[in-house]
Amino acid sequence: MRKFLTAAIAAAAIFMAGPATAQEPPKDPEVFRFGAILAMSGKGDWYGKVMSRAVLLAVDEINARGGVDGIPLEAVIEDHKSGVAKEGVSAMTRLINISGVQAVLTSFSPPTQAIAPIADQQGILVLNGGGTSMALLGLTDMMFHNRTLASDLAIAAAMRAEELGLGNMAQLAWKNDAGESMIAAADPFWEKAGKSIVATEYMEIGAANIDTQVAKIRVSNPDWVALWTFSPETGLALKKLREFGVKVPLIGVEYTGDVKELAGASAEGYEYATDFFAPSAENPWSEQFAKAYRERYGEEPEFYAANYYENVYVLAEAIRRARAEGGAYWNGRKLAEVIRKSPTFPSVYAKEMTYQDNNVALKQVGVFRIENGEPTFQKFIDLNR
Repeated sequence: MRKFLTAAIAAAAIFMAGPATAQEPPKDPEVFRFGAILAMSGKGDWYGKVMSRAVLLAVDEINARGGVDGIPLEAVIEDHKSGVAKEGVSAMTRLINISGVQAVLTSFSPPTQAIAPIADQQGILVLNGGGTSMALLGLTDMMFHNRTLASDLAIAAAMRAEELGLGNMAQLAWKNDAGESMIAAADPFWEKAGKSIVATEYMEIGAANIDTQVAKIRVSNPDWVALWTFSPETGLALKKLREFGVKVPLIGVEYTGDVKELAGASAEGYEYATDFFAPSAENPWSEQFAKAYRERYGEEPEFYAANYYENVYVLAEAIRRARAEGGAYWNGRKLAEVIRKSPTFPSVYAKEMTYQDNNVALKQVGVFRIENGEPTFQKFIDLNR
């Protein structure tokens, strides 16, 4: 009797609970439209050219294979005019209100920082492949980074200087969040190593004359000069430092075509730490990307192109994962949720990458030296040392 009663109670419980809830079918849009806010005009338009090319290449590849679960991707590219914060906000507003996007690729620290509150409030996924300021961390859970931040690059550059046995450091930095974050990271590292900082000078983005700053650096008699700047200002800094007779090693965090053009022969011997993309047989996808980019644009892709190409694929994979869970999946909060839930994604760099708890993907950092006008790989720097 007791066995019968127990079975009856169990059966009643199952009946009252009802059938298991079926997963809601996915609510598909006609197209996965996303935005990209890039430097399409202004002094930094080289970045916008490279990044937008990579975005469009990735979109075309994915759509040629049937899109994401049969639904096409569409990129809407907006212009922040080389880092103007208010232009970034205007672009973000248009993307949300007119284009109806749920995800945005962004670049440059000031506009990325400016759109973060909007992304947080509106629930828009943001994938940053270019902005490097530490100020970007913690602004919103909606933002993820596959670009090594400026502070980490500065530490890598300082580690290289330490390996070379260099002593007193002078530094020339951008007068913005990125420059400040590099100084904030490098200063304590260098002082902890028992070394001195003999000069700290700043330059404005777009500055045409930095003679005063360079003269102060020269009289400080440093053993090396740290360049906490990005393109094109790094080129001007290299040129002026050498023109003023500063002959000590120069170590920074970037070298681009614009830097090469501005610096000319003054770049010889310059070393820099940077994200490093190189196609490898160990990762066939990297070779396929490099070949496709070269064939379409007639140039070799570097890491900015790789970052934005990769970010489109991260977005596509996040959409695929969210769609598999059914329901109203095409929204930024859901996409951010699936990234946090499973933070490892295929990478065009080294087969896969994992977003850390701070939403930054740990990438390989390479050190290069300019020899005969061209970057020559020296070594990898382990930031986890």
